[in-house]
Amino acid sequence: MNQILMLLAFFILPLVASGKSLGRLGAANDTLTPTRPGYLLMGGSTDVDAAVADWLAHAGGGDIVVLRASGSTGYNPYFLSLGKAHSVETLLIDSKAAALDPAMAATIEKAEAIFIAGGDQWNYVQFWTGTPVQSALQTAIDKGIPLGGTSAGLAVMGEFVFDARFNSVTSAEALAHPQAENISITQAFLRIPVLQNILTDSHYSQRSRMGRHLVFLSRTKGLYGKKARGLGIDEKTAVVLDQEGKGKVYGSAQVYFLRAPKQKETLQTLYLAVSGSPTGTPIILSKAFRGAKTAYDAAPIQNQSL
Repeated sequence: MNQILMLLAFFILPLVASGKSLGRLGAANDTLTPTRPGYLLMGGSTDVDAAVADWLAHAGGGDIVVLRASGSTGYNPYFLSLGKAHSVETLLIDSKAAALDPAMAATIEKAEAIFIAGGDQWNYVQFWTGTPVQSALQTAIDKGIPLGGTSAGLAVMGEFVFDARFNSVTSAEALAHPQAENISITQAFLRIPVLQNILTDSHYSQRSRMGRHLVFLSRTKGLYGKKARGLGIDEKTAVVLDQEGKGKVYGSAQVYFLRAPKQKETLQTLYLAVSGSPTGTPIILSKAFRGAKTAYDAAPIQNQSL
């Protein structure tokens, strides 16, 4: 009997919960406040204070939970400084075992707002898929709990995700080999109704990503048979949306709305660029995509860096 128990322990112990809280600021107890659905989509680099404050207001002064697979607790004091919040806690969920930890899902389920930090989106996809953490995130979305993300966190918010399973890819690489196997697209990691049929990208003009974004949209049509739309966000720029797709663009640069290519594997599309502002430039998501009329044709420069 003892030998059997030892064998069971040998196989079970590696799966024991290993998720952890990196720290909590504010009140030690949990609270319950009324919330409003709201989505914070940030393009990376310096966070946009006005956008974050707008989004935090959707949480009603409740408990904010930050999720990450690497990094530290920088968002704890930052969020507390910008909005009325009962507490801010950062969870490190950096393995499948961590995502299986019931305590991680329980903390997410109690949150009045959830923010997914930057890093590597493949870590989120590979570690969280099919776990209580993913289920808790989806339950929160279905309840209308505010959700935000930046950089890699933004990447996993759309219905379609360039998951970076085989590392990142530049526009020049994607355009030169648009059907390469290392361009990996995941569908429905999260299901946010207002971001249905959308594939997001960050660090947009700073890293010349429109070319690769166009390839991602073409691949999505080929893989899933759906006309995905592209939402690209520059650094130091953010969008805050409500559940109907109404919102504002904040920051110092632009947000790009791309239509799906008319035919799969084509390298042509139309886009609309909307500039951010300190107080927020009003947008309606559906109208922004319909207003995409500037032509972008990557075919002549497939083998060049955009």
